[in-house]
Amino acid sequence: MTPSHAPDTNSRVIETDAVVIGAGPVGLFQVFQLGLLDIRCHIVDALPHPGGQPVALYPGKPIFDIPGVPVCTGQELTDNLLKQVAPFQPGWHLGQTVTMLEKQADGRFALETSAATRLLTRAVVIAAGVGAFQPRGLKAPGVEDLSLDQLAYHPINPERFAGQHVLVVGGDEEALRFALAVSADGPHTARHVTLLHRRNTHSADAATLSLLQNRLARPGLETMTGQVASVSADDTSVNVSVATPDGTQTRLAVDTLAVFLGLSPRLGPITDWGLDMARKQLQVNTEDFSTHAAGVFAVGDINTYPGKKKLIVCGFHECVLAAYGVHAHLRPDTPALLQYTTTSPKLHRLLGLPDPLAP
Repeated sequence: MTPSHAPDTNSRVIETDAVVIGAGPVGLFQVFQLGLLDIRCHIVDALPHPGGQPVALYPGKPIFDIPGVPVCTGQELTDNLLKQVAPFQPGWHLGQTVTMLEKQADGRFALETSAATRLLTRAVVIAAGVGAFQPRGLKAPGVEDLSLDQLAYHPINPERFAGQHVLVVGGDEEALRFALAVSADGPHTARHVTLLHRRNTHSADAATLSLLQNRLARPGLETMTGQVASVSADDTSVNVSVATPDGTQTRLAVDTLAVFLGLSPRLGPITDWGLDMARKQLQVNTEDFSTHAAGVFAVGDINTYPGKKKLIVCGFHECVLAAYGVHAHLRPDTPALLQYTTTSPKLHRLLGLPDPLAP
């Protein structure tokens, strides 16, 4: 199950029980735990896809400390968490950051995102990890003058580049996979793809490197060693000057630059929300992982408390207690009963499963 990451196009205010900020493993598990308590929520993340740091930085690397799972990759973990939250049908707002969080007179919170999505919620769970991941910019004269049609950071839709000459800047797994996707045979293939990296070696797994070598044997994809020195655009193309290792410069005329220079986390507006922080982390009460602001909770690497360990499994534990804290905040007169997914008819109903007690 892959959630839609299309930008929100309407200006209506979306009302919900809870908003989870961050779609990494901890944020996804928070959605699941809230769902078990019949708390509906929306989830916001700066990346155009769920998975957070494990998918953004090491999607193919093995993880060995998930309980009951001897080994899985960051992408596999994310895929399984997405299957787990699917029955609760959360609202997805990907590729956007929360730019405003304000408490209203009735105790609810108004949120607005960088895509002008407006949400009104009774509880907020911040699962932002080490911050919102933002692409590292290409630093070269003339870059600031390129339009959105001429420069894309970490694009995920190869179809956008059909029929174009695309300069892919980067040498990691993500850059290589994109170059392979956009140059693949099919109706949406780019006219030509140039893969530019500052070194003549690439950082990717053996399978991806093998696919690259096989693809290079056919026309339509080439590699180049060097760095973008400057760019300029006219009515027909983007003119790129590439500084090569031998000290010379080569000029390319392309349609679009697709830049993959990595991602870096930034706390951004979180620091302006008036929440108690210590060393760029939110201070929480470990009874329910609430912040000092009633209705705002924090789980995962974004929070801090005595004995804090920055492990995914610890974040999962925090999600359970935070979910009960959210329930107590939303429904103070209706205590949440501890139920087990093995035997509870209510939980099976929420999960879309048959009644375990039915004959």
